Amino acid sequence: MTIAIVGAGATGGFLGATLARAGVDVLLVARGPHLEAMRERGITIRAGDGGDEFTARPECTDDLAAISRARFVFLTLKAHSIPALAPAIGAALGGEACVVSAQNGIPWWYFEDRHLEAVDPGGVIAGSIPYRRVVGCIVYPATRVVEPAVVEHLEGIRFTLGEPDGSRSERVQELSRLLASAGLKAPVQPRIRNELWLKLLGNATFNPVSALTRATLAEMVGAPGSRSLLTELMEEVWSVAKGLAVEVPLSIEQRLSGAAAGGEHRTSMLQDLEAGRPLEVDALLGAVVELADGLALPVPRLRTILALTRLLDRANRRG
Repeated sequence: MTIAIVGAGATGGFLGATLARAGVDVLLVARGPHLEAMRERGITIRAGDGGDEFTARPECTDDLAAISRARFVFLTLKAHSIPALAPAIGAALGGEACVVSAQNGIPWWYFEDRHLEAVDPGGVIAGSIPYRRVVGCIVYPATRVVEPAVVEHLEGIRFTLGEPDGSRSERVQELSRLLASAGLKAPVQPRIRNELWLKLLGNATFNPVSALTRATLAEMVGAPGSRSLLTELMEEVWSVAKGLAVEVPLSIEQRLSGAAAGGEHRTSMLQDLEAGRPLEVDALLGAVVELADGLALPVPRLRTILALTRLLDRANRRG
């Protein structure tokens, strides 16, 4: 069985290398210097605490057509990168292939009968990758590419899996067993949308605020003013989740306390900003505001942070 990983950067590289080390046939799809370095010397996973490291040598390519032989195709691209690639991904899928969506924020498959313009402009992704082909995945490992072909693993080994319809299908259980055989945690969550909003409660707030302030998790939560703002932002996110009949399994205070335990961690959006990469603004925040508009819910603070973060993203793209 082949596992293909499209977008083998930090998350995808860590996942692919871990599976390859366990003997799984892995295909990494990447590009640029990172791809060339992986082809030349494999991919190295380095513990952030200075502990163990290992190198795996899975097959690496920039040819999307190669995913045609894969049973499971993980998409570990940033959400804003998927629309442009979705038609080619959909066309390359093998007959029994399953697409594992591993993006932060609201995923394109969240609704079966409509699309969110913020994450799937014009419905291109949904039109290219059938709903029945998708398994959801919530990513918890904190990783970063420190140089081409070298990924630093800071913490976490959990990849929560779930069918959009909540079933415990044979394919999702097969995938869970496969990841577990490589030493990863891969629970099957029948109510994956609830857990998705738990992570989004932080992603829609910590990420943009960190990008705007350049602050770490501990700094944001530790300062009374920013902690108060984060609480108000989370309350607005919570109201949207409630409007969709989602039960978020932790309180806002618990979510803040969990972030404080993250210490001096720099969010993914802050890392992207510092590296000059596009920011995941719409999947993390724009989609929440779009949903709020559809529910006629006032989210003035989220709307303000969204406008500021989009402005920051445009300036960052200009260099």
